[in-house]
Amino acid sequence: MLTPTKAAPRPRKSCFRTLVESALEAIAVHRHGVLIYVNPATIKLLGAQSAQDLIGKPILDLVHPDFRQIVRARVKNISAQNTTTTMGEQKFLRLDGTVVDVAVQSTWITYGAEPAIQVAIRDITPLIAQRKQLEQVAHFDALTNLPNRVLLADRLLQAMTNAQRRHQPLAVVFLDLDGFKTINDSHGHEAGDHLLVAISARMKQALREGDTLARFGGDEFVAVLLDLPDVRACEPMLKRLLAAAAEPVQFGDIALQVSVSIGITFFPQEHGLDADQLLRQADHAMYLAKVAGKNRYSVFDAELDLSLRSHQENIERIRHALVEHEFVLYYQPKVNMRSGTVVGAETLLRWQHPVKGLLAPDTFLPLIENTALAVEIGEWVIDGALTQMELWLADGFDIALSVNIGTRQLQQSDFAARLQMLLAAHPRVKPACLELEVLERSAPQELTAVAQTLQACRELGVSIALSDFGTGNASLAYLQSMPVNLLKVDRSFVHDMLDGPDDLAILEGVIGLAVAFRRQIIAEGVESAEHGAMLLQLGCDLAQGYGIARPMPAHELPAWSAQWRNKPSWGNQAPLSRKALLEQFKALV
Repeated sequence: MLTPTKAAPRPRKSCFRTLVESALEAIAVHRHGVLIYVNPATIKLLGAQSAQDLIGKPILDLVHPDFRQIVRARVKNISAQNTTTTMGEQKFLRLDGTVVDVAVQSTWITYGAEPAIQVAIRDITPLIAQRKQLEQVAHFDALTNLPNRVLLADRLLQAMTNAQRRHQPLAVVFLDLDGFKTINDSHGHEAGDHLLVAISARMKQALREGDTLARFGGDEFVAVLLDLPDVRACEPMLKRLLAAAAEPVQFGDIALQVSVSIGITFFPQEHGLDADQLLRQADHAMYLAKVAGKNRYSVFDAELDLSLRSHQENIERIRHALVEHEFVLYYQPKVNMRSGTVVGAETLLRWQHPVKGLLAPDTFLPLIENTALAVEIGEWVIDGALTQMELWLADGFDIALSVNIGTRQLQQSDFAARLQMLLAAHPRVKPACLELEVLERSAPQELTAVAQTLQACRELGVSIALSDFGTGNASLAYLQSMPVNLLKVDRSFVHDMLDGPDDLAILEGVIGLAVAFRRQIIAEGVESAEHGAMLLQLGCDLAQGYGIARPMPAHELPAWSAQWRNKPSWGNQAPLSRKALLEQFKALV
């Protein structure tokens, strides 16, 4: 029996070469940048007749110029580290000069006993074509072939970044066709689509190279215009856009015609904003163009809009503070400096802002001065003061409070009636313990208009004070008939009376005026013992100010009141006689 003999094993090198030769994937080897081997797939991919057409050629000659620098860096890295690169997309040049998209992976090998680089090349031309088709669908409008919202967002963001970096402003233009719905309804969607295609092409031609015109949706378009610093620079282009939209479009036997309303805004602006805000600004300006008569353009007024929007946002934030109980009441004591007794306290509104901390009223009340919210907050302060007096009474602490009343509040026809309801809701509080402070700085006609309301409030038993006395416009005849119990001298006269004779003379006259009209008087802004001593000498016994006490939370006032001690020097001041004060008043007027 014959024993079959085994075939001799084929060398591994030969097997490997056979696999490479028959591979569908292009494989080439180069050393020092010169091709030394190509397989048949490479010959076919690069459009060669045989391997001899490629052997000896520099590999860079077959690489598209845009990728040569990348290839040089990869070759250098592979040679230095004896490694393999990841698959990367490139463009190669066939021998006839045509471009082919490829994915390439390079590996350090030993070829012919010497180092070399093997390159695996895959033709991805179909993949790139499919990708471009998908990008076309994803980024361009199917009807007009203009960029869609997705591509618009990307280009606008890039344009904004470049505008800031290069200090080259841009314009965002929002366009809406006038009368397009009528075309659709009268002639059908086919006519409408034909019109959109024709007008979009014309409007695109009206722009410059580098500008973007996108279809935003329906009959709305958005243009991004680069390097246009102001309206004057935009005017020629805007007029071309108006003309392009207004030109008739022939559809069979029908001439279709519309116009366009345009809104425009600019970037950058003083206050930072994003792309969506820019589009909203341009859209708002376009709406104003439509309201103004259509077939025109309107420029967004950023400063006016910011002012109005900021004002409205502030009002809404203040309203939110009221709802969320962020407002608190502070109280500043009023004392009789001569007797040393505490005679009451002024109720002062504060905003306990969650971020900014405790805010004084002059930082937020002016924002709502002429709004209904001012009335609502004013009523909240009255109710809060009455509630606090009830709580203090329950603890054995009895003190009168004053509250500031705005003119807008007093102008409400039902102010006295609502005050009566608030008093009735707090029956333990005597009406005489509540004082309403009205600004004298209100216009005389405003004061005259509310005089009847103030009289109705006095009939309820509450007291009336005229605040900031001496700074307003009230006539002497008006003061004589005004239903006021007390005049409150403005802090500006008190603050400067120690430094100048003129201010002291004015203060003397103001106090004399109060005496002449037989009104009680109190000075605010007393900051030192010297201020108090001078006021006592002038005949003004009542005062409030930082020299006595700063405004404090409700829980601190009873303890402060119990510990209050009069300044020793104040009680030693003899007041001017009534006759002397009257003489000073006559000299002043």
